[in-house]
Amino acid sequence: MSRFFDPKLSALTPYTPGEQPKDRLLLKLNTNESPFPPSPLAQRYAREEAGRLELYSDPCCTALVKKGAEVFGVEEDEIIFTNGSDEVLDFTFQAFCPKGAIFPDITYGFYKVFAALHQIPFTEVPLKEDFTIDLQDYLGTSGTVFIANPNAPTGLYLTPAQVETIVSSDPDRLVVIDEAYIDFGGETSIPLTKKYDNLLVIGTFSKSRSMAGARLGFAIGNKALIRCLNTIKYSFNPYNVDRMAMAAGVGALEDKDYFRTNCEKIMATRAWTTEALEKLGFTVLPSLTNFVFAKHDRIPGKTLCAKLREQGILVRHFDTPRLTDYLRITIGSQEQMEAFAGAITNILEG
Repeated sequence: MSRFFDPKLSALTPYTPGEQPKDRLLLKLNTNESPFPPSPLAQRYAREEAGRLELYSDPCCTALVKKGAEVFGVEEDEIIFTNGSDEVLDFTFQAFCPKGAIFPDITYGFYKVFAALHQIPFTEVPLKEDFTIDLQDYLGTSGTVFIANPNAPTGLYLTPAQVETIVSSDPDRLVVIDEAYIDFGGETSIPLTKKYDNLLVIGTFSKSRSMAGARLGFAIGNKALIRCLNTIKYSFNPYNVDRMAMAAGVGALEDKDYFRTNCEKIMATRAWTTEALEKLGFTVLPSLTNFVFAKHDRIPGKTLCAKLREQGILVRHFDTPRLTDYLRITIGSQEQMEAFAGAITNILEG
């Protein structure tokens, strides 16, 4: 590190993103991207904005906020759009953690990184042996609660009623529900934001709306929470969402049939993949995401990950004690998952 680097940050362990290979021949099932391109309407709107890039984007995201409020059933001052959901998570850690943060020990890795980056004390609560969350662990605790729902990398899910149990237990504590994967079979907790002013729901266009490369996220909560997040935004970068991403976001929200059809395809392929893996002897956790989390008793996760790469297939392996036997496998197209299942069969029979 440079001698000019602030010593307070010297112990940071950055988030490790999934590999982004330059080789287009590799089958990428490691970063939970959609196998489908963005909506044709999103693409068209983005192209129309490409000729206006000499101008700053609208800092208020006016058209996107209007459309987002309409689609998600909230008021326009109850939603904020950001440069990916990671940015609004970062804003949330900065704005709302005076008493620290609390989140599961197995969850989205950026929570721990943001807490460390902003010098926020945090508590990691162990998941149960079956990787589920024990609601009692989040009752009577201090600190802002962060829960990915469904969770990553496990794919497991809390119902809105379970979320409400945590939120209602302490009206003076904020609960943040990160719904990056909610569109693949779960039920959103957004309606609860009308009932509770201590709930913030975060979402992304990266997964179900096929816009990982556009970097577009959002948060929904009561007006006071959104004002606070906008204070952070305008103190950091008012033009945080670029013109093309903003336009594409409007198109993606308008194209409801395309969105719904792709989600249904991914859920159907997820069911097919789960059945195929179980027939091959895998244990697969029940998933409501666009990935599955699976292990095989005969072959370690790290070994299987390496063997799949030798066959041109990338999956995600987490080399930590409780997760080392598992692989997180993105659900691609039906054809891609058939190729994946064939590769697994070859490895097991080899």
